[in-house]
Amino acid sequence: MSSLSPPTATAPRLATARDLFDRGVHGRLLAVLPGVIADGHAAAASRRDLDQARLSSVYTLASAVLVKVGSYARARLTADRARTWAEVSGSPLAAAAAARELAIVLRHQDRNVDAQRIMTAAAATVEATGLRTDASAAAYAQMLCTLAYTAARGGQRAEALSMTEEARRAARRLPQIAPAGRLFPVSPAAVDLYAVGVHWALGDAGAALEAGKDLRAAQFPTAERKARLGTDMARAWWAWNRPEQTARALLDAYRASPGEVRDRPAIRSIVHELAKRHPRTSGVRELHAAVATAT
Repeated sequence: MSSLSPPTATAPRLATARDLFDRGVHGRLLAVLPGVIADGHAAAASRRDLDQARLSSVYTLASAVLVKVGSYARARLTADRARTWAEVSGSPLAAAAAARELAIVLRHQDRNVDAQRIMTAAAATVEATGLRTDASAAAYAQMLCTLAYTAARGGQRAEALSMTEEARRAARRLPQIAPAGRLFPVSPAAVDLYAVGVHWALGDAGAALEAGKDLRAAQFPTAERKARLGTDMARAWWAWNRPEQTARALLDAYRASPGEVRDRPAIRSIVHELAKRHPRTSGVRELHAAVATAT
């Protein structure tokens, strides 16, 4: 095999893997990832920065899908490898993406202080680039969104709300629909969706519902994000003790991407609780049957 073969093979396979993630097809993605990782390592042997950054992106994607399905120990390993290859490549955006995934894993492992420290440093590093391009501005807005949610999960209300507002300011210059292929596909609507999660994490379901009341699936380019709108609103409705609205939001999410409801442990748990506590509520039987059939 020539030295040019691995890089040219890696790029389309990574694009295909990202498409599977964007569609919420987690099982197929997990099946193809070992091959994509192998391609990435073969390409990174070139020692070119681009190939090393691409390998970091492969590991970042692997960490993201492993978090989705609740495999946090494996996600921690892939996030660590993503950071290592990002550092080798010297790419600030690859480093930001890897840091974000590691922080998300740490948050799920109840290491919120460590997660917040990593995200604070990542946001500062991206900001130091000068934010002269939309790609860097999007990266900065994403760092702030993740930092806000991390702060909210740690009960730091003032910081979480402050970071959310700063993320809104950072996203104002960005297009309403993020361009295809952007590493951080952030838009003003995406920041508002994060605000839903921030308020929910702070225990304010009413504020979460208010933050998301004007959001529509059409504002989000991928099935994964459309479904995330449904699941985030469902969590807020569930916390607000509104089972019918919860079921409706989860059905919307399921129709956009079944895997986003079926594969995520926390969301699947809500479905089971709905079926147990509110079996006669409109939409609950349909939702439970859909998840049970697909499992």
